[in-house]
Amino acid sequence: MRQLLSSLAAATLLAVAVPAAAQQLAPPVIVIVDLDRIVNDSAAGKAAATELQGRANALRTRAQALNSQLQTDAQAIQQGQANKTLQGPQLEQRVKAFQDKESAARAEIGRGEEDLARAQQYVVQQINNAAQPIITQLMREKGASVALAERATIQHSASLNITNDVLARLNTQLPKVSTTPPPTPQK
Repeated sequence: MRQLLSSLAAATLLAVAVPAAAQQLAPPVIVIVDLDRIVNDSAAGKAAATELQGRANALRTRAQALNSQLQTDAQAIQQGQANKTLQGPQLEQRVKAFQDKESAARAEIGRGEEDLARAQQYVVQQINNAAQPIITQLMREKGASVALAERATIQHSASLNITNDVLARLNTQLPKVSTTPPPTPQK
């Protein structure tokens, strides 16, 4: 009986110990990826940045031209008021036309800025979408269970960083992206 109890106790201990041991996980293997660098230093990111910078410069030039036109119109209205050649309904018409022109200019520049921001977001989205499978593949190759964005870490060893590997593969797979986002759905 004593032997049966000790065998039963040993079996019970073993039954409790096996699930506890099975629940212990292997220590995680972590890799770090600098996502900002992936976007900025990739061939696709650099090409897109050059194109988007050209658009930004064109938008800035257009804003300056519109501002110059508005300043000229404002000075003409002020001068007309000062020398009393613009008064009454004629003045009101010129002021109204100036305000309409100013609103149209603001709306045009606002749409341009919005389009530029959408294009930038679209570039980042395309690069990120292409980089994700590459990161997954590198994780498998390195036996990693976690990939962290570099900006999410406080400190890490340089040996954990796989950004250069991601960049090399991404440049081969995605040398260029579109800077023209799909049209926004109508509301």
